[in-house]
Amino acid sequence: MYRFLEQIVADSMTRNAKTVSRGLTLRKLEELFERDDFNAYPVEEASQIVGLVSKFDFLARFVFTPAHMTPRYEDLMGQTVADIMTPDFIYVRGETRLTRVLQLMVDHRIRSMPVIEGDQRLLGMISREDVMRALRRCTGDKNIS
Repeated sequence: MYRFLEQIVADSMTRNAKTVSRGLTLRKLEELFERDDFNAYPVEEASQIVGLVSKFDFLARFVFTPAHMTPRYEDLMGQTVADIMTPDFIYVRGETRLTRVLQLMVDHRIRSMPVIEGDQRLLGMISREDVMRALRRCTGDKNIS
């Protein structure tokens, strides 16, 4: 367990993270969520991360209450990532300790987050699964999943 306390994001993150653009339609975004089985995509513009879009952001567009009328399905699916993305998002750096990542994930109920360099360039993504693998690797416990 003590080995886990020393682990940093760069040792466990997924390096080849996929990104989306602000102009991607919700129809295409839905297809990406289905195909890649990711929970979130960083939104990239001019090689910098400008936001994050998650399945939660996508699903929130379909909430129907008396105070919030849902537009036609086709109109919703024609909206873009820019319409639903979160511009203020939680991210970490490669040198961030996994214990900090774990705390952020628990406190904010986050499934994954971008790993970003100082100039807002994406290094990768760190997910709950990545943290669990690191914990398993550090403890030698093959039953943690």
